[in-house]
Amino acid sequence: MNTRQIFAPLAAVLLALAPALCAAQSFENLLQATSKGDIQTVGTFLNQGLDPNTADADGNTLLMLAARQGHHELISFLISHKASVTRRSPHGDTALMAASLKGHLAAAKILLENGAGITHSGWTPLHYAAFEGRAEMIKYLLEKGADKNGLAPNGFTPLMLAARGGHVTAVRVLLYEDVDLYVRGPKGETALSITKAGNYKELEVLLTRAGAIN
Repeated sequence: MNTRQIFAPLAAVLLALAPALCAAQSFENLLQATSKGDIQTVGTFLNQGLDPNTADADGNTLLMLAARQGHHELISFLISHKASVTRRSPHGDTALMAASLKGHLAAAKILLENGAGITHSGWTPLHYAAFEGRAEMIKYLLEKGADKNGLAPNGFTPLMLAARGGHVTAVRVLLYEDVDLYVRGPKGETALSITKAGNYKELEVLLTRAGAIN
């Protein structure tokens, strides 16, 4: 068998796979551009007919990915190209939730100004902000009408989530809004008992002075 006979089938296979390989590479380039906030590259894809609600393998849309990184200019750009601000990933996340988790206030403001949902079933932007102790984000979301005592799927309020992480400043913000100190979790937990379990002494004093119960 000569060399031509050996490599001809391989060449045919590679030729057949070339479009798929190019498409995969292009998609990876798109995701990288979104992660970097590269409006020009993302815009090129959109101008070629790309769906603005295109998602990665985990179901996170381009808007969610941009929000996670706090690229507020790209967020505005995507919204101007009809990207949905209310779409949820398979895990129930929204772009606003992604921004809230990371504390990207500018991104959150743009999303809310364009119709993002602040209160809905399951985890909410406020729960995510409280979980990570994003005090400024918590304050902003509360000003915009977030449910200060809303229960997360694990049965915890924003105060309880902030307490579990030992986030003193976040707890102060929530206490200033007169949140419910007496809610109990599925195992009877309270914000104070969660704080004690975490051995957060400063937070324990703060909650005790505010009238929290064990």
